[in-house]
Amino acid sequence: MLRSDFMDRLTGGLLVVVTALVVLTEWGISAQAGLVVPWAVILVTALLALQVRPGRYVFVLVAMGLTLALALIGQDWQPVALKALQTSAFIAAFFTALATLRSAAATSPSIRRSGRFLAQQPPGRRYIALTLGGQMFALLLNYGAIALLGSLATASANEEPDEEIRRHRTRRMLLAIQRAFTSTLPWSPLSFAVAISTALIPGARWADAVVPGIVTSVLMAGTGWALDTLFKPQLSRPRPERQSPDGTWALMLPLVLLLAILVSSIVILHYATGIRVVGLVMLIVPVIAVTWGLIQARGAEKGQGFRHRAAEYAFVELPGYRGEIVLLMMAGYIGTVGAPLLAPLLDGLGLDLSALPASVVLVALVWLIPLAGQIGMNPILAVTLIAPLVPSAEALGVSPTAIVIAITAGWALGGVTSPFTATTLLIGSFGGVSARHVGLIWNRGYALATIIILSVWVVLFAQF
Repeated sequence: MLRSDFMDRLTGGLLVVVTALVVLTEWGISAQAGLVVPWAVILVTALLALQVRPGRYVFVLVAMGLTLALALIGQDWQPVALKALQTSAFIAAFFTALATLRSAAATSPSIRRSGRFLAQQPPGRRYIALTLGGQMFALLLNYGAIALLGSLATASANEEPDEEIRRHRTRRMLLAIQRAFTSTLPWSPLSFAVAISTALIPGARWADAVVPGIVTSVLMAGTGWALDTLFKPQLSRPRPERQSPDGTWALMLPLVLLLAILVSSIVILHYATGIRVVGLVMLIVPVIAVTWGLIQARGAEKGQGFRHRAAEYAFVELPGYRGEIVLLMMAGYIGTVGAPLLAPLLDGLGLDLSALPASVVLVALVWLIPLAGQIGMNPILAVTLIAPLVPSAEALGVSPTAIVIAITAGWALGGVTSPFTATTLLIGSFGGVSARHVGLIWNRGYALATIIILSVWVVLFAQF
């Protein structure tokens, strides 16, 4: 028990240190921090590998094997490995920073009240309410939005005595929550999809991608709402009258205010400083989380104040994500190291991607990422592996933003359909079905309609 507590404290402390080093590097405060980052990543990866189950540990072994293979066949393997370590550090820091806001929100009574209000909406507006509200929750809580709203939705559905209605209601609410979350990925500055794609595509910026990303989001959310409206389940008996939800839409105001502060801070500082949005997020989000935590701690019982919550986050909650952190870090590392190994294979097959029309390359990105998810490739792994192989925007004759829009659209679709992503796993657990059932049965029609619509959208955007 003591050893476990020591390991948790060491793990949490190192992740906080890695985050601080990455922030210092992103803000240009310390050049020495960038030199320390790779060694800190190696140390935290080794520590995490000692604590995760074999299914996660395998990713570390694969990363080591690919690094050895790169060293054996190439003379310039050190810069690639260094870049891969920096990518892993960025992913760990980004996750750690976002988790601070999730931790602060988890203890907020107003957040739970607003989530319960959304889950209690009547059938005529429940899907759209969960879609719009779910998007706001997703910005704050990331995957925690699915966990919170999913638990509230199933609790609300379980109050229905009719088994048929309860089954339909549970499925429709959970799908609205999942699709709300994934529809934020193409534009949210807090999403890995935006953070990684803008980092991998030269010349890409969040400021350029945010508006077309919102269009992608509207297309995805609108398609989900239209399908839910058009194909409502037919009940075998009359629907009973519904009770009014507890509270009013005023419950959503604290959430709206918090999001306004978050997004406006990012936009203003981005244009004022020129620092990358991801670098801003990694500092602004923890600052907001700390401020929120201090407000919540006022009047708290002795021993339950802010210092206690901060220590609990760093040394209990953060180490509890060790499995997810290893998976995300190694996905970024494997993709970065694997791309140079894959490029010669494509050349040997005579595949010249630069010779393909730009529309074909962009549509391929929309399709390949969700297809890769069907064989167990995390979107981070798929994108870091595929993106370096994509011809430059100049060679394709399109803007860097067009490539980002295609990648984030494919990433969002992967989150809906892949049985190996956290979204489908969480939704399946709440719905009492497998993740594969969620991705390929519940979302089959939605995925087919959306992938066609988004394929057309990315081609049209590239023309202008």
